Amino acid sequence: MSQYGFYIDLVKCTGCKTCVIACKDAHSLPVGTNYRKVIEFVEGDWKKDANGAWLQDVRGYYVPIACNECADPACVKVCPTKAHFKRESDGIVLIDEKKCIGCGACAKACPYGAPVLNETAHKMHKCDACVDRLAQGLLPICVEACPQRAIEFGEISELRKKYGDNADIAPLPSSSTTKPSLVIRPPLHMSKQG
Repeated sequence: MSQYGFYIDLVKCTGCKTCVIACKDAHSLPVGTNYRKVIEFVEGDWKKDANGAWLQDVRGYYVPIACNECADPACVKVCPTKAHFKRESDGIVLIDEKKCIGCGACAKACPYGAPVLNETAHKMHKCDACVDRLAQGLLPICVEACPQRAIEFGEISELRKKYGDNADIAPLPSSSTTKPSLVIRPPLHMSKQG
């Protein structure tokens, strides 16, 4: 079985949210509903040294995140109607709307907050890696829209071969939880290679 996933380069991501808007537009999502989100993470503090001078180690970065097509998806495990499933051909996690009852168990279980409720249809929906575009030989809209080329999509084994296998960075949960099909290049201040 093939497994597709995402590579996110936090050195390149500027937090512009073009990926969020492109996705929202492509899927005609209502106000307040996003499949892709950009999380701003800030850490550090200001401290006064022995001479009274203020020093800081404040730093921050942006983490664009959506469904990570997990190898062990929590949403699939908890769905009472088996509406959530992993597509065998490429490992993409999908929702069968005919089976979905909109209970929200998947949203509660997903550590990335990917599933969201369609209030009108009372069905859950989420990022599906733009399967309609993939069928046409195109990339997910977030990948094509990113002006910094900070998002890549493809066979996760190839992305890991090219970029390593790091999928752990604050504020995301440990990758051991659901084994996301995700590779993250950390910001320069966290990278050993710079």
